[in-house]
Amino acid sequence: MSIRNWRSLGLALAAMAFAAWLPGSSVEAQTESRPAKTATKTKAKATHKIAIQVSENDKNVMSRALNNTKNLIEFYKAKGENALVEIVTFHDGLHMLRSESPVKERIAVMSLENPNLTFVACANTQANQSKAEGKPVTLLSEAKIMPSGIVRLIELQKQGYAYIRP
Repeated sequence: MSIRNWRSLGLALAAMAFAAWLPGSSVEAQTESRPAKTATKTKAKATHKIAIQVSENDKNVMSRALNNTKNLIEFYKAKGENALVEIVTFHDGLHMLRSESPVKERIAVMSLENPNLTFVACANTQANQSKAEGKPVTLLSEAKIMPSGIVRLIELQKQGYAYIRP
């Protein structure tokens, strides 16, 4: 490379450096147009999925299931996260969702307060209890009837729900 070419190259580099230093230059404009990076990132709300089994006609078991549910929802809410909870009843646990349920008042209140809470009643159990009692088994309005309670638990576990049995 000749001295003339080196001078031309040096002058070109100096001109570029000077241009970058000037206010309103294209380099400065590019820097200003970039969004500033923030130190904190916005965390997406985590969703926790929980399936709770009730298969006993025992008021204490029903109350424990409701207490566990309340505690789970409040815990995750305090962290700014969501909890999807399904209480699945079958066999003798269907009494939890029958019209004469010993915990029906709590179910009514919790259903209103928690849109992510579902109460599932097993249709097989309802049919079997109706047949055994010789009359229709009436369920609470909060109950969502599924064909099979145990199949519902299997489906929820396949969807990543944690399984709890109080």
